[in-house]
Amino acid sequence: MIVAVVLVGIGWIAISQEPVTAIEPGSDLTEAPIPGYLAPNFVLYTTLGEEVTMDDYLGRPVVLNFWATWCPPCRAEVPHFQEASVKYNGKATIVGIDQGEPSSVVTDFANSFALSYPLLLDQDNSVNRQYGVTALPTTVFVDAQGVVREVYTGIINGAVLQDRIENLLNEG
Repeated sequence: MIVAVVLVGIGWIAISQEPVTAIEPGSDLTEAPIPGYLAPNFVLYTTLGEEVTMDDYLGRPVVLNFWATWCPPCRAEVPHFQEASVKYNGKATIVGIDQGEPSSVVTDFANSFALSYPLLLDQDNSVNRQYGVTALPTTVFVDAQGVVREVYTGIINGAVLQDRIENLLNEG
């Protein structure tokens, strides 16, 4: 009897879920760093001091990678993000959000790995907190309408990264 109730419950949950398919202009969808909600807006700066906001990326899928130079798994996945930034240039945007390090450290790191995608400085970790980042690396996949589609915690390999970006591109 218990097994039957559990199976019915699981079935009900599975069929009652409705994915977010499109965001209507003027919708009242709230911001939250979880799938199905608008990605929280932020203001951060590049290593060159240029201001960047999340809203700057509306209209194109964006991949936010929260990382730090001292994080071994982050260092291991950086080449995958660089490769994806070149492959999807003009179709999707890859953005690295560094956790609390000085600009000079991030710049030296970017130069040593020949990174060309934007690296933003979250020096007080306010955006890391805003996005609920509790472990590095964490990657947030956001569709062209600004809706969070997935939050991936832990190291990501090139095949998984490419698959997630392709999914974002196929939604639009």
